[in-house]
Amino acid sequence: MSSGDKIINWITSDLSLPEGGVRNTVIMLSEGDTVPFISRYRKEKTGNFDEVNIRDINDKLQYYIELETRKETILSSIEEQKKMTPELKKQIEECKEKTKLEDIYLPYKPKRQTKATIAKAAGLEPLANEIIEQKRGMKESREEIIKPYLNTEKGIDTAEKALTGAIDIIAEQISDNAVMRGILRTFMTVNGNVRSKATKAAENIKTKYDMYYDYAEAVKTIPAHRLLAIRRGAKEKVLSWKIDLDDEAAVDLILSKVIRNKGNMSLFYPELFTAVKTSYDRHLYPSLQVEIFLAKMEEADKDAIGVFAKNAKNLLLAPPAGHKVIMGVDPGFRTGCKVAVIDENGNFKEYHAIFPHEPASRVKEAEDIVVDLIEEYYVELIAIGNGTASKETVTFINNVLKNHTFKIPPKVIVVSEAGASVYSASPLATAEFPNLDVTVRGAISIARRLQDPLAELVKIDPKSIGVGQYQHDVNQIHLKKQLDGTVESAVNFVGANLNSASVELLSYVSGLSKLVAKNVVNHRVKNGSFKDKKELLKVAGLGEKTFVQCAGFLRIPGGTNPLDNSGVHPESYTAVERMSADLGVDVEGLIGNENLISRIEAKKYVTETVGLLTLNDIIQELKKPGVDPRKDFSTAQFSEDINTLEDLKEDMVLNGTVTNVTNFGAFVDIGVHQDGLVHISKLSSRFVTNPHEVVSVGDTVKVKVLKVDTELKRISLEVVCQ
Repeated sequence: MSSGDKIINWITSDLSLPEGGVRNTVIMLSEGDTVPFISRYRKEKTGNFDEVNIRDINDKLQYYIELETRKETILSSIEEQKKMTPELKKQIEECKEKTKLEDIYLPYKPKRQTKATIAKAAGLEPLANEIIEQKRGMKESREEIIKPYLNTEKGIDTAEKALTGAIDIIAEQISDNAVMRGILRTFMTVNGNVRSKATKAAENIKTKYDMYYDYAEAVKTIPAHRLLAIRRGAKEKVLSWKIDLDDEAAVDLILSKVIRNKGNMSLFYPELFTAVKTSYDRHLYPSLQVEIFLAKMEEADKDAIGVFAKNAKNLLLAPPAGHKVIMGVDPGFRTGCKVAVIDENGNFKEYHAIFPHEPASRVKEAEDIVVDLIEEYYVELIAIGNGTASKETVTFINNVLKNHTFKIPPKVIVVSEAGASVYSASPLATAEFPNLDVTVRGAISIARRLQDPLAELVKIDPKSIGVGQYQHDVNQIHLKKQLDGTVESAVNFVGANLNSASVELLSYVSGLSKLVAKNVVNHRVKNGSFKDKKELLKVAGLGEKTFVQCAGFLRIPGGTNPLDNSGVHPESYTAVERMSADLGVDVEGLIGNENLISRIEAKKYVTETVGLLTLNDIIQELKKPGVDPRKDFSTAQFSEDINTLEDLKEDMVLNGTVTNVTNFGAFVDIGVHQDGLVHISKLSSRFVTNPHEVVSVGDTVKVKVLKVDTELKRISLEVVCQ
């Protein structure tokens, strides 16, 4: 069996997916097809795998490719040492876990000098073998057996030194044994407890980690968020951790695998026992404790990254306000509020700094500026950042709206500022608005993220959008990979307007690199708007392969071909043309015509390249081509009387917006500059196993205040009417 076939079989088994679909997916991924493209336009080849299936296959594929590469290195190393046997080679080749592979390699891994290597150099390995083989009976003379190994020149001048050296050799042999490591690893994982304690410096100080000052939970059941909290506490030198284990039981377990004479009648039983205990104390426990904790942390990282990705996707897919004139306000006290207006297409129009709050308190001047901007540009929405002075600015703007009559009164909406400052100070924002202050750019970004969250948030590093827990602690390479995939998924789910999308948005479209995205925009600037998707083939660096990958996810409203504003892939246009011809209308007459579309018999149009799954997708797309798949826009209105933690009272019922969802609950903004936590047990009247089942980032909820801790700035909430 080839290495490729072996990997495909492993993936098929691991994921319990059909072998044919896995094989075709692996082939397409290897040929450079993207996950969104495969899941949307190659359903016949995969057997209708979704994006999750395909990303799982891709992750497994990379894991096993790395495993096979490592095997080549290990096999080569052992061959060079001339220690390879057919059995060992087979064991290595059939291994499918990185941890077990390293266990197998451990006895052959080149080592620096150890007590065991020194003892071997002194000629004590045969004595160690005598002891480990347990063939000597109690009636034999220990002194006579040990005597041949005494060597004054090598420092072995007493029986005690000889036995100590032999014990060191046996201890290392046991710790290097893959079977022994596997047995103890399982024992520690099943029976161990992660224990955390406060460091001496923190034990008398109240911190957010106080519940972990003397805490223990089983390794096998401890939730990811608690492990992450313990790791962060240790990083901040507030906590220390270890894995508690019944050491005596662990030593007995190893001994039971080593001792062949259950009656303990071996002449060297005391030395054997000492060797096992030495192996456990000096080698096995210290290394496996770290290994198991790191493995659990890897699982916790994966879990946290997955939660972060879900939240990020919900934020990216937040309902857009749409093509409306919006005033963005970046609130502040001493430095004032930066006010910027964008038109219905997101183009910057005008900005002013206003100072309605203390210490300046130039309220009348600020009011006049706001009124003038609303009237001049017919502002429909006012987006106010949720940072410092947010609530006070909302109150000010609401008073302005009460004091004046407008033809269409604008609606005030609080918008998350997370990441706005990152964007406003970035080279991208500097290039776009070179003559504007960073806070003004922030106000523009706040307005734009209300108009179209996805189009604006793709300009910001996903780690900076404020919907994760412990995002700076987890594996940054894995985090970036998953978040990039999340943004890619969101962008391709919505699609991108070819004639208005930014370079940043286009660079996440299936198949388009950052360079090609820049070339698309440059071509648009130089030659005017695209009229037909085929014009993409004139863009520098965009060949036929890239066109196939990206074309289905791009939209051209008002183009020469009405299908170019739909999710129908150009390779399937012929099928739609046949459908419309059979129904006696042109393609434009078919699109959106529910009556005609209902008469289409998909089976009639199956070909070698277009299958039934694809045809059913096409029919659904024809019903509502170009329609934004995101939810309808809605917002929460905060209480004007609640502005600080001190204003909160138990049993108050307030409106809120979900800002973050974790495995243990959801954080909710209730308008007091500090998000409250709704524990998973308080999310619903029914039992909830996963908070994502009932809430998502951006949801508006009604919550009751359960408890307020002003010292630690903690708010406990409960969802009502859920």
